[in-house]
Amino acid sequence: MKSDLYELTAKPSMTQRPRRLRRTETLRLLVRETGLSASTFVYPVFVDQRITKPEEVPSMPGIFRLSLSSLAGEVSEIEALKIPSVMVFGLPDRKDALGSGAYANDGVVQQAVRVIKKAAPQLVIATDVCLCEYTDHGHCGVVRGGVVANDETLKLLARTAVSHAEAGADIVCPSAMMDGQVRAIRTALDEHGHIDTSILAYSAKHASSFYGPFREAAESAPLFGDRRGYQMDPANRREALREIALDISEGADIVMVKPALSYLDVIAEARKRITVPLAAYSVSGEYAMIKAAGERGWLNEKSVALEVLTAIKRAGADIIITYFAKEAARWLQEAN
Repeated sequence: MKSDLYELTAKPSMTQRPRRLRRTETLRLLVRETGLSASTFVYPVFVDQRITKPEEVPSMPGIFRLSLSSLAGEVSEIEALKIPSVMVFGLPDRKDALGSGAYANDGVVQQAVRVIKKAAPQLVIATDVCLCEYTDHGHCGVVRGGVVANDETLKLLARTAVSHAEAGADIVCPSAMMDGQVRAIRTALDEHGHIDTSILAYSAKHASSFYGPFREAAESAPLFGDRRGYQMDPANRREALREIALDISEGADIVMVKPALSYLDVIAEARKRITVPLAAYSVSGEYAMIKAAGERGWLNEKSVALEVLTAIKRAGADIIITYFAKEAARWLQEAN
């Protein structure tokens, strides 16, 4: 009668054991496919022309509207964390129907860019090019008969981008989702001698429900209707790829998918098809959800935030715009 030992040793050995490479942290690190680094982060900053000291955004714990006087200290901290870039959003001291504060030479973003260039000259400065923070109706362009007028808006977006470049912006980021906005901006930049200013296009910007905290922070919610007539339908992946291709053909140097977490499939599919750098914006709602769950003890904020950022990177994003940039940079430094 065969022994139990014989039965065990007579079984064929398992040649495929993936767990072999998971035994220790060092082994896991050795074979890790996706690396997360602060060198790929862009940190959004809100600069408010009306305030004299930072004010926390209630729905985004840890995120502040900054005064122009407090901006230098903030960007010095960002630079020290080895985060290479900031994206600047402005809150003006006044609004009007044409969003004139967006393209004023002394506008809040233009002033902020000059402060950043002086305080942290190595930072790459990206600026949001849109009118929604500057219009009294909250839409991203000129409104005629209750509808955003695409071609009239292009002229103002181009004017805004040129004013940002003249202030010293390295990258301008059109986010209004107007047809032809990249071409209009590229043409205007070149005509004004800013041939080296890059364009990061909000190419696949979806009409998402995840923007709520941002709209509070930037005071940019529309006063009537919504933005579904110009932002993308969240249900459409093929259309997102078409928008990305159009922006590249018009001269975009970098393209973006926004939001990130709910659109990982779009990021992954875009990565397969394009060779230009691909950015993903992990938006305010994604940040707020993790923060809220972490504060209640429902999730571990640090591990979930890093897992989400890794997922965005794994999907194919070269650049991650994230409100977690400063915290994640510190966590990654601690891990090393």
